[in-house]
Amino acid sequence: MSAQAPAFWRKRGLPARLLFPLALLFGVLARRRRRRARVQILPVPVIVVGNIAVGGSGKTPVVQWLVAQLRAAGYCPGIVSRGHGARIKGVATVPGNGDAALFGDEPVLLAASCACPLVIGRDRPAAARELLRQHPECDVIVADDGMQHYRLGRELEIAVLDPLTLGNGWLLPAGPLREPLARLREVDLVLAHGALDAGLQAAIGSVPVFSMRLRGEILRSLRDPQHSVTLESWRGQRVHAVAGIGRPQRFFAQLEAAGLEVLRHPFPDHHDFKAQDLVFSEPAPILMTAKDAVKCSAFAPDDSWEFPVQAQIGSGAAERILEKLRNGRTTA
Repeated sequence: MSAQAPAFWRKRGLPARLLFPLALLFGVLARRRRRRARVQILPVPVIVVGNIAVGGSGKTPVVQWLVAQLRAAGYCPGIVSRGHGARIKGVATVPGNGDAALFGDEPVLLAASCACPLVIGRDRPAAARELLRQHPECDVIVADDGMQHYRLGRELEIAVLDPLTLGNGWLLPAGPLREPLARLREVDLVLAHGALDAGLQAAIGSVPVFSMRLRGEILRSLRDPQHSVTLESWRGQRVHAVAGIGRPQRFFAQLEAAGLEVLRHPFPDHHDFKAQDLVFSEPAPILMTAKDAVKCSAFAPDDSWEFPVQAQIGSGAAERILEKLRNGRTTA
C-alpha cells in the first residue's frame, strides 16, 4: 500500500470494523453509479489499464509496455489520463516536455517516454474525443487508470494486481479497495506481481492471469540524461533513495536487492517536490523513480539519478490483447 495509507487498512481490526458500515455504503453508491453511467462509445477501441485498489500497482510501466506492443503490431495509439495533481483544468494535451506541475507527473512521464499523443481530463470520454479530434490517425486509445470511469466505453480491460496493495480486502474507507475483489472476474486479463493465494485465485475465476515484474538496469543522470551507468556498477554504494510513488517500498527493495546501501526517504504519492526535499545531511548520490525525476530535474543536486524501470509481462499477454482488438473476442 502507499506510504500514506492508514495502517489499519492492513488488517480487520477495530478501526477498520468501525468504518465497515461506511464501506458498505461506499459499495452501494459505487454500484449505483456504475449502473446509471451513460456509457459513451468511441469510434476506435479503448483499452483500459487500471486496478481495484488505492496505491501503486505498476500501471504506468504497463501503459508504456502496452503502447510499445500496439505500435509494434502496426497500430497508432494515443493515451488518455486523468492527470492527477494537474493544475490545468478541463481537457488538455500534454507535450513530451511538459511541466509536471501543470499536467501531472504520470502524464508528463508517459508523453515523454511513449512519444504518442496524450490528453488529460477528469472527463475521460471528453479527453478521448479531443485526442481523436487532434489526432484522427489514432486507431486505438489506452486509458491510464480508467477502470472506475464507467462512462468511458471500452473494448478491453486490463487489471494490474499487486496483492500487497489489497490490505484487508475491504472497500474504502475501511480498506484500500475501490471495487470489490469480484470485479476482477469482469476484466479481460490480470497482470499480477508475484504469486496469488487461493482466495485471490478464486476471486479472479477463469480470467487469464499473466505474471509481471518491474525491472531496471541503468541509472540516468538528471543533469545529463545522455549519461548513464549500470545499476550493477553501484553495488555497495551508499545512496539516498527518494520516492513519491504509491509503493515506495518496492523501489527501495529493488535497489537493496541490487546490492546498494539505501537510505530510505518515502514521500506521499504524487508529492509536489521542492528543492529542500532533496537536501540531506549525509553526502551521497540521490536516486529517484522516473515519475519523481520529471518533477525534480529542474532543481535536483548534481549527483542525482533516475532509475527507470520497464514492465516485463508474461508470455502470451500481448497476443491475447491483440487478438481481442482484431476479433472482438479472446480464445478460451
